[in-house]
Amino acid sequence: MRIVLDTNVLISGIFFGGPPSEILRFWRQSEIKIILSSPILSEYQRVAEKLSAKYPSVDIEPIIRLFAIFGEFVDTKGISETICEDQDDNKFIECAIASQCKLIISGDKHLLSISGYKGIVVLKPRKFVDAYLKG
Repeated sequence: MRIVLDTNVLISGIFFGGPPSEILRFWRQSEIKIILSSPILSEYQRVAEKLSAKYPSVDIEPIIRLFAIFGEFVDTKGISETICEDQDDNKFIECAIASQCKLIISGDKHLLSISGYKGIVVLKPRKFVDAYLKG
């Protein structure tokens, strides 16, 4: 199964546990693939650096490196979507379109509000875990 993972889910999975950390555990066990684009990885790195400064006891950099190595990368050049109210979220839609991935996992209200666009479903982490990873 292939998914696009919003930054908020990644960070929640690293810091807080719950469904986001279950998603990361399934990824580490190679049971799901996380699809990335360069803009998404850049955002992961930017947020990780910001949080590392705030929480120096947590080293996020090794996890970001794992995404860079084991994430499935797609080129989103030539794809320009402006569907999201928050323009920063368009990169997740563009990645899903470029990779023909039909699932984005996010808790972001702007992404959740466009679920169904071009056949792409946006699910909250709990709903994704319950629907796809349990049982």
